[in-house]
Amino acid sequence: MMLKNEYDVVIVGAGPGGSITAMHLAKHGLKVALLEKRQEIGTPKRCGEGLPLTATEIIKLGVPDYVIRQPINGAIVYAPSGKEVIVNMGDLAGYVVERKELDKFLAYEAAKAGAYVQAKTEVTDVIIENNYVVGVKAKYQDQEYIIKAKVVIAADGVESTIARKAGLNTTNKLIDIESGFQFEMANVKIRDPKKLELFFGKEIAGRGYLWIFPKGDGVANVGIGTAMTEKSARQLLEEWIESRPDLFSQASIIEVNAGGIPVGGLLDNMVLNGFAVVGDAAHQVNAIHGGGMHEATDAGKLLADVVAKAIENNDVSQEALSLYNKLWWEARGNKLLKVQKLREFFDKLSDDDMNMMAESLSGDDLLKMAKGSKVVGLAKILIKKPKLLLLAKHLI
Repeated sequence: MMLKNEYDVVIVGAGPGGSITAMHLAKHGLKVALLEKRQEIGTPKRCGEGLPLTATEIIKLGVPDYVIRQPINGAIVYAPSGKEVIVNMGDLAGYVVERKELDKFLAYEAAKAGAYVQAKTEVTDVIIENNYVVGVKAKYQDQEYIIKAKVVIAADGVESTIARKAGLNTTNKLIDIESGFQFEMANVKIRDPKKLELFFGKEIAGRGYLWIFPKGDGVANVGIGTAMTEKSARQLLEEWIESRPDLFSQASIIEVNAGGIPVGGLLDNMVLNGFAVVGDAAHQVNAIHGGGMHEATDAGKLLADVVAKAIENNDVSQEALSLYNKLWWEARGNKLLKVQKLREFFDKLSDDDMNMMAESLSGDDLLKMAKGSKVVGLAKILIKKPKLLLLAKHLI
């Protein structure tokens, strides 16, 4: 079976969001093409590889053992002073996975459901007729394709070009983009193999944090997500590693990863006539920790259901597809907007402020914030902690 010139839906990008969307559309009985520009789905990875149990669209598929590197039950959060706050999340909160294998697994699931998946196929443009997106132009090896579709979905990541070509403005503000840089390292000294380690401080991480995500047997992803500063993300990461011989004196770099992370700029509108966007391309990311797999796959299921109904009704207009906007904002968007406001609150804190918070807040407090506690909820926490009352001004 090779790529054909007509489908019900063409999806651009075979990351988790694209694959889950394709799988559910195929389960609706639609003819779906899932196209990935890279020659191998899942590589190169641009991810800390943390998969929470809340990513139910992935978890309920039964993630195979070969994908899982390390079960995780919580985190250790370090303030600039070195003060630690332990976040316990029960027996199992999620996994550190092998993202290359996870993305392939999800593409396999899409194919098993009936979607046609093809790697090394670059979508170069969209086809617009009478103000409707009606297909795409693509290149596979040295062959060019014109592929017609009732709906085209952009799932092509933070640097998405397809949405802009379709006429949907997904440009994000610089303040809502962070730069990620990561090494996969061997011989790292791991504090607790079942806990993520997160390190905060303006001097070491700028506006962001550093992380150690354990992958078993002394292997870990060691990275940083930070806003643009005088120092690059790579420079900050390398300086921090050099400053921590207690953790990295015997460590080696096995893999190097880098990429942008949207941490805001949620879209009020994610659809056009015959077109929609999902995942990082739609800025569907938790602004506190930068995780996107949960958001992309939840949104993918919602989008698939809306698109299937629209095609059944022979109405793929922007008005019909706008149900996706409504359902997503009700299910996730409003909560993610609150998370973004919390991120903006933390951006205003100095190292002294963060040290004060670490002395007063519990692991449960931090967990509630990461999950999207209301700003009002955070204010209540601060009010209960006399030492933190001065920080409440940052919420205004």
